[in-house]
Amino acid sequence: MAAKPSLNDAQILVVDDEPDLRTLYELALVREGYNVQGVGTLDDAWQHLAQQRFDVVITDMRLPDGLGIGLLHRLREQHRTERCVVITAYGSAENAVESLKAGAFDYLTKPVDIKQFRAVVASAIQGARTQAIAGRRHAVSASAVTGINRRRSTDTVQGVGEAALQRLVGASAAMRMVKERIAKVARGMAPVLVTGESGTGKELVARALHANSHRFAAPLVAVNCGAIPESLLEVEFFGAKKGSYTGASQDRDGFFQAARGGSLFLDEVGDLPLAMQSKLLRAIQERCVRAVGSTQEEPADVRIISATHRDLAADVQAGRFRQDLYYRLNVIDIVIPPLRERLDDLPALCETLLARIAAESGIDVPKLSPSMLEQICLTPLKGNVRELENLLHRAVALSEGNDLQVDILSEQTMPAPLRVVPEPTRAAELAPAFSAAIPSDLQSHLDKQEREILVQTLRETGFNRTAAAARLGLSLRQIRYRIARLNIDAPPGPEVPDEPL
Repeated sequence: MAAKPSLNDAQILVVDDEPDLRTLYELALVREGYNVQGVGTLDDAWQHLAQQRFDVVITDMRLPDGLGIGLLHRLREQHRTERCVVITAYGSAENAVESLKAGAFDYLTKPVDIKQFRAVVASAIQGARTQAIAGRRHAVSASAVTGINRRRSTDTVQGVGEAALQRLVGASAAMRMVKERIAKVARGMAPVLVTGESGTGKELVARALHANSHRFAAPLVAVNCGAIPESLLEVEFFGAKKGSYTGASQDRDGFFQAARGGSLFLDEVGDLPLAMQSKLLRAIQERCVRAVGSTQEEPADVRIISATHRDLAADVQAGRFRQDLYYRLNVIDIVIPPLRERLDDLPALCETLLARIAAESGIDVPKLSPSMLEQICLTPLKGNVRELENLLHRAVALSEGNDLQVDILSEQTMPAPLRVVPEPTRAAELAPAFSAAIPSDLQSHLDKQEREILVQTLRETGFNRTAAAARLGLSLRQIRYRIARLNIDAPPGPEVPDEPL
């Protein structure tokens, strides 16, 4: 195995017009063993860049002769390999997002935390070295990405990324664009938002992004945001200290700690409640997390990749998703096309899925006839690749021999939800009465119904709350809470004591 390249000979250029801050940055990096040069203007920076190559360029956003983002644009236009870290003032979300979109590797906000500063620079240097080694060993071009399914590589760096891209089956124009975008944006630190319908393969895209980044050797932690109870979200994401809650017998790492140095994939991020969105926003902005029960924050060195099938922009307008978090997550977007927009990929997808199903079942790979393939092409497949896989699973299970008979459930044969429809002759006269029955205040209506049920049950049990709770399937604490909330008074007379359930 090749030795890990040394980072001590890294060349770093610091661009800041404040001498004290520039000196602070230089000292912090020199103590790490890096070779550091500092300048105060964009002109001086370009003179140094014209004379030599650097691994990392650290630039302030506002400089006497221009903006640091202009430096990023110019480096990108000249196809320079330097990784850029931008330092912005006042934690400006607009500046941070703008710099990441312009190609910055990462950003920091003033006042800069030196520990976090060193970690970001080390990550940028490692990424620059990994990219340089990969470029020398195996140059990747758009045409190479297109034909990636037909190539194999023994190179460690590129082999991991190619294997992940290979799982994105398809050579249609839409999928080529997706693969090219993954290869392009994987090398940075900018958050990526993957959008697409359910079943299109958003997690596969997230894994390909991680595998093609310099963080491929570190963990990728995938989180289904919609599957975690709201009361456990903070502990699951940020961890907890021993004794912070009942049953916490030892320190516990959260998702941010588990993904340290790697990537954190937030699947269905649109399902997070607003309270958790606020906490996630702070963690992303500050690059720090605080475990439940802790008084100190710790750095969070992760790259955020999120995914959703929802229209987050519409959720922002409706007040269901925070606008500032949306802009933080959607720095770079990757849109996965639905299967109906890339039917050219169906033969390859069917072949790959059938091979996987056969391997799992221990049988020979069945053959899909042209007529069956044509039948599949005419199917809506609203569930995309996931529905296609289920369809083929069913075909393999029900078919005899190697010739598949695809059993497609049409919309006419799918069970429809039960509905009670009034007779046509009486629909008109029932409509006004039905509209009048709809309460204007739904919560008051529900409280009234709940109160009536509770009062009736309490009367039947002689206002014994224990017996009433048992009959209603509630705990004693729950029924006491409801009695107090709905202002239900016991009738005059001797009080019936509660018995423990």
